[in-house]
Amino acid sequence: MSAGGEATLFPMTLTGFLPFSSHRVLWSLTLLLSCIVPVAVHIARRRRIAELISKIPGPTAAHPILGNLDVLYELKKYRHLLAPHIPRLAKRDTLDFLKPSLCKTIRGAAHMLADAGTEAATRPEDNALLMRPRGEDKPLNLRRHCTSAVTPRNSGNKWRRRRKMLTPAFHFRILEDFIPVFNEQAVIFVKNLKEQQNKKYIDIVPLVTLCTLDIICETAMGVKVDAQLNSNSHYVRSLYEVGETFMARVMRPWLWPNYVFYMSSFGRKFKDNLAQLHNFTRKVIRERKAELLEQKVIDGLTIGEPVIGQKRRQAFLDLLLSHHIQDSSLTEEDIREEVDTFMFEGHDTTAMGISWAMYLIGLYTDVQQKIHEELDAIFGEDRERAITPDDLKEMKYLECALKESQRLFPSVPFIGRELMEDVVVNGYTVPRGTTCFLFTFMLHRDKEIFPNPEVFDPDRFRPENCVGRHPFAYVPFSAGPRNCIGQKFALMEEKVVLCSVLRNFCIQSVDFRDKIHLVAELVTRSKHGLKIRLRPR
Repeated sequence: MSAGGEATLFPMTLTGFLPFSSHRVLWSLTLLLSCIVPVAVHIARRRRIAELISKIPGPTAAHPILGNLDVLYELKKYRHLLAPHIPRLAKRDTLDFLKPSLCKTIRGAAHMLADAGTEAATRPEDNALLMRPRGEDKPLNLRRHCTSAVTPRNSGNKWRRRRKMLTPAFHFRILEDFIPVFNEQAVIFVKNLKEQQNKKYIDIVPLVTLCTLDIICETAMGVKVDAQLNSNSHYVRSLYEVGETFMARVMRPWLWPNYVFYMSSFGRKFKDNLAQLHNFTRKVIRERKAELLEQKVIDGLTIGEPVIGQKRRQAFLDLLLSHHIQDSSLTEEDIREEVDTFMFEGHDTTAMGISWAMYLIGLYTDVQQKIHEELDAIFGEDRERAITPDDLKEMKYLECALKESQRLFPSVPFIGRELMEDVVVNGYTVPRGTTCFLFTFMLHRDKEIFPNPEVFDPDRFRPENCVGRHPFAYVPFSAGPRNCIGQKFALMEEKVVLCSVLRNFCIQSVDFRDKIHLVAELVTRSKHGLKIRLRPR
């Protein structure tokens, strides 16, 4: 009985257990494979990238994890980003590649065989390859993590839809409607300069920055923040502190992971200030949307067209809201992203463009004299007349001076591209996933394209002197499909502000160029500011 019972019970227990055991083993194997396969694929991809990158001329990694990242901190320590360190590095290195996951740095920007002696400087044709659609505007992963909360980077179809929607807002006819804003804020700027003209010298950068901030707020959002009249406003202070904490994070690798950063004092300060900025933008969006709905003119609203019964100037926000109301796929939060992008990326770069131009014009008296003569021919003795679109078209030499200033001191000293596919550059394969930095500061100093590259010579940009020049030899606003959508806006703004200053003043720069020390930031800055003296005309 017992033997028979055992014989009967054992098969029953085993058949009941086997299905459960097989099911458990299957799930365990599936879970294990789901963990192993992605890791194996990632390792294989990183190994391929490392093998291809190792074939490109450049320094060997000084550290197995950090690569040559220490070079960046040495440059920051001495506050010399570009001279003399970068010229020395650029002679032996080829491509700027930096991803925290690999952390191998190959300095320079697209002068592929420089250390072999076959290329003299930068190669615009290589930049053209990297700026084609295969290269997405996805800079160094750290920067994406740092700025994603501020200005999210769109890619693929989403970016194309947004770009197509925004492009009409930057047509010349539309931009001309913003000239009254430029004029109004330039008048306040000149007034502030007159109040300080008797000082031994003034640092022009903070004053210009407040002016461009007022301009971008009114043109992007249609609101006045009066930064030039009240630089201590909550919005202005929050905007500056966001920039400061961003740079603090960039220079502290231990703060790169989001979970570490947001637990630190820097992260908490960043989050609080960012919330204030976003809430301000959201409030403006809600109020303006309510105004448009109340006026019942949405169906016919086009940016730049006057709205019936409205004296308020149109802004980029109006275009976005008209799309939003007609197509709900563009949400209010999407609009907030785009408006904040205009704000964060549209005032600091323009401010430095104007500041460097004022500094260089104040240093080269012959250039300043030619600009004065050009402006006198347009305006005569009238220092008060508002600048018109036709006036801007006549400022040909001033425009050349602005472009030459951007050649020597581009507002953005490097441009990042993450390759979406392999690209062969001068015989070397740069693999998909590589982040390439196009170092515009060095590109613009190619003596084969710009003879005597350190000389400030606006005549380089006269039409007859630009014939035959490679279109990617001069890229202060990037190039290709992802170029700066606001470059025409920026040039018009810079011309109005500079024209207003030079109609009223003679500028004298205090420091010679050998005394200027550039600092490692996202825009090209001078460590000690840009000091000038002003003399009324």
